[in-house]
Amino acid sequence: MKNIYLIPIVLLMSAAMLFGQSKPLNIIAIGAHPDDCDSKFGGTAALFAEMGHNVKFLALTSGDAGHQSQGGGALGNRRREEAAEAGRRLGIAEYETLDNHDGELMPTLHVRHQVIRAIRNWDADIVLGLRSNDYHPDHRNAGKVVMDASYMVIVPNVCPDTPPLNKNPLFLYMQDRFQKPYPHTPDLVVAIDKVIEKKVDAMDAHYSQMYEWGPWTNGGDASVAKVPKGDKAKREWLSKRVKRNPGKMSPERKASLEKWYGEEEAKEIKYTEAFEIAEYGMQPSQADLLKFFPMFKQPVNKP
Repeated sequence: MKNIYLIPIVLLMSAAMLFGQSKPLNIIAIGAHPDDCDSKFGGTAALFAEMGHNVKFLALTSGDAGHQSQGGGALGNRRREEAAEAGRRLGIAEYETLDNHDGELMPTLHVRHQVIRAIRNWDADIVLGLRSNDYHPDHRNAGKVVMDASYMVIVPNVCPDTPPLNKNPLFLYMQDRFQKPYPHTPDLVVAIDKVIEKKVDAMDAHYSQMYEWGPWTNGGDASVAKVPKGDKAKREWLSKRVKRNPGKMSPERKASLEKWYGEEEAKEIKYTEAFEIAEYGMQPSQADLLKFFPMFKQPVNKP
């Protein structure tokens, strides 16, 4: 069984026309668990959705191990419902969670085929995944399986029941904090100030993770007890945490932000999400990137 949240594509196509897009982009972000894509791509996804593009989140596991006192099917169903609500809050077209077990994800042929079919069925222009260096084995393996699929999506004899793409999509790595073997490269940095509250709202929908499991992993029941009471207070507490990381601005991220928005506008930007162009899949030109990221401006080449 799997759960899919979706909204009518015709509404997104109408919005795209308003923003001068002849054809909406098809974008799929693939994480290991419900909430992975929200935390790393939620703001940019909301921007794409507002502009009329088709965004799908895919969680390769149900998240059925991510809690200190719940588990199994009951937790998996709870997290599916949270993911669906997060998708509604972001305004994205679809949020799908698969039934692979949390904590047991491996880059097997079966999972690779699931990913290949998902990318093909979405007719993806852009595919976002995790890097394969991460603290969580599910994250590492989710990143590996997306990269393993990056060439195979155009090979007709692989998963022949699903028509292959006639082009290789642009594959991107979502941001992370890990430094070895090398840190994440912010090739593309998107300003998300306009939609930061939507991102907070989406993370707030993952109640089991933001207010229960996450605090517990940081210090057990004592840390859970520090989470404020009441929905409003909880959201304010979460808002500070969500905004803390997107507010960090390394020299590399700042330079990329200035490239895509200009120095003056970049000075006013507080919150960002960054993406690294994968060496696999489409190798984009600057013109391609401007097409795929219509929120960017024409870069100014510095002498």
